[in-house]
Amino acid sequence: QVQPVESGGGLVQAGGSLRLSCATSGRAFSDYVMAWFRQAPGKEREFVAAIRWSDDTTAYTDSVKGRFTISRDNAKSTVSLQMNSLEPEDTAVYICAADMNPADTIWLWRQTYSYDYWGQGTQVTVSS
Repeated sequence: QVQPVESGGGLVQAGGSLRLSCATSGRAFSDYVMAWFRQAPGKEREFVAAIRWSDDTTAYTDSVKGRFTISRDNAKSTVSLQMNSLEPEDTAVYICAADMNPADTIWLWRQTYSYDYWGQGTQVTVSS
């Protein structure tokens, strides 16, 4: 069993920054793909970014490229999402997820059904 737990959400003005973290209990991270999704009210859950633990391969949705950075910390067994130049459109609940099949293609990383475990989410609100 793996239980992702998110932290670091909050309220920020447009143009500001936030850093989200995801820690997991249970199995070691070494063979996972870890991702961040987000869900705004009335909208479907949307892929944001992912990282494969074994080789640091990353992927991002187009709307966050150049603004968000996903990274991992081996010592702390956490995955972080640094979010800069935040926009009101980034407002959502951000949810951490774990895909236990590291052989999945990057296309599969973008699909919610590829993920085996989900956190509860953390709210990010960007005011204009």
